[in-house]
Amino acid sequence: MSLKAFHLIFVTLLTLLSFGCAAWAFANERPQWGWAGIVAGIFVIIYGIYFLKKLKRISYL
Repeated sequence: MSLKAFHLIFVTLLTLLSFGCAAWAFANERPQWGWAGIVAGIFVIIYGIYFLKKLKRISYL
């Protein structure tokens, strides 16, 4: 498995986990943890975009 494929899978799963935990927290009346999950999910998405742009710049594939 290539580094790019691993990161795409990792970022996708981590994003789903973050937003899933946020939904669970809001459903259980824990809004502070819900917002923390949303913020974490947004940071993971930003990281994924940063990684793809960086890899596109240095990759020859």
